[in-house]
Amino acid sequence: MSARIEHVVTSGTFSLDGGTWDVDNNVWLVGDDCEVLVIDPSHNAEAVLGVIGDRVVTALVCTHGHDDHINAVAEVADKVGAPILIHSADRALWTAVYPDREPDVWLTDGATLTVAGTTLEVISTPGHTYGAISLYAPELGAVFTGDTLFQGGPGATGRSYSHFPTIIESIRERLLTLPPETTVHTGHGPTTTIGAEVPQLDDWIRRGA
Repeated sequence: MSARIEHVVTSGTFSLDGGTWDVDNNVWLVGDDCEVLVIDPSHNAEAVLGVIGDRVVTALVCTHGHDDHINAVAEVADKVGAPILIHSADRALWTAVYPDREPDVWLTDGATLTVAGTTLEVISTPGHTYGAISLYAPELGAVFTGDTLFQGGPGATGRSYSHFPTIIESIRERLLTLPPETTVHTGHGPTTTIGAEVPQLDDWIRRGA
């Protein structure tokens, strides 16, 4: 039996460049009854731990370094004894939240993670941040895009460490090339599919950042 996908929404704030905003974050879990991998544990460690239950946590993966995506990862890691993984290009954002703690693994493009017999491929998708990644699980027909791709468009690029042409290239070359039936599990808001988003690319480019 392959892994299943679970989901919990946590609420808190996102702060960058002197501003703070209220946000609801999607926390994704991939696994089975015995082990689980957690993507973007945010805001509320207890809520995340409640979904984990007594399962072994193989990894805590951060899709990027914005504080709303990493602000609960250290507490969860300390409770479950799991490694924290994030791309090295987001070191500055990581250090702003955890100045005295390094992640356990600096992720690179093409790395693979395995949980409950299911493989997830790390796809480098910079633009929203320098080190933004997506996780593609072909066996599950799913990709976890963090804040790179949402229903209806790319993630925001109007703040530090972001770049609109780069996020468009990431989406066009690395995500929209996936099978159209692939479900897109996002960092905020509803899921979508690759096929639903492909026709909108030119509109996003015209709209700009």
